[in-house]
Amino acid sequence: MSITTDTGETTPLANSWRYLVGVGVVVSLLGVLAVVFPLVTGLALSAFLGALLVVGGITHGIHVLSARGWTGALAQALLALLYIVGGIALLVNPVFGLATLTLVLAVTFVLNGLLEIVMGIGLRPRSNWPWVVVSGLLGLAVGMLLFVGFPSTAAWAVGLLFGINLLSSGLSMALFGLNGRKAARG
Repeated sequence: MSITTDTGETTPLANSWRYLVGVGVVVSLLGVLAVVFPLVTGLALSAFLGALLVVGGITHGIHVLSARGWTGALAQALLALLYIVGGIALLVNPVFGLATLTLVLAVTFVLNGLLEIVMGIGLRPRSNWPWVVVSGLLGLAVGMLLFVGFPSTAAWAVGLLFGINLLSSGLSMALFGLNGRKAARG
């Protein structure tokens, strides 16, 4: 049985809703674990990023063999070296990577907050414009809190925010999957 959407399209959600709910529950549980253990989550993310950089460096190193001309080969070799050194640095010292990720996150929240505030003020003649400003103020506040509390915020910020994202994504998948169950029964 397929679900007919508002646009007239049909989806097989009624047939696969169990899988979507199951995946949503698993992702939600991973999110809860990440929220409960933010330091472990952050360190794991840092190590994973290090591993990805090493693999990327090896890939650039392999590409050196096929690069045309010495400038192309030199650029690929330098990129390979940069990726591998950065990746090994994160693998050897994931706390360093976690601190760096926290600073990047803080800068992102501050800049995003400032942009939303400016955008919200620019939307002032329209209704509900204050919500954009409020969102910007919240982003700015979170970013500033990460900066003010640094380096101790590195122990929890990345893992907590990643966990909240996993939790919300999992819940939305599970709830959306339940719509398929309703359609399958109806």
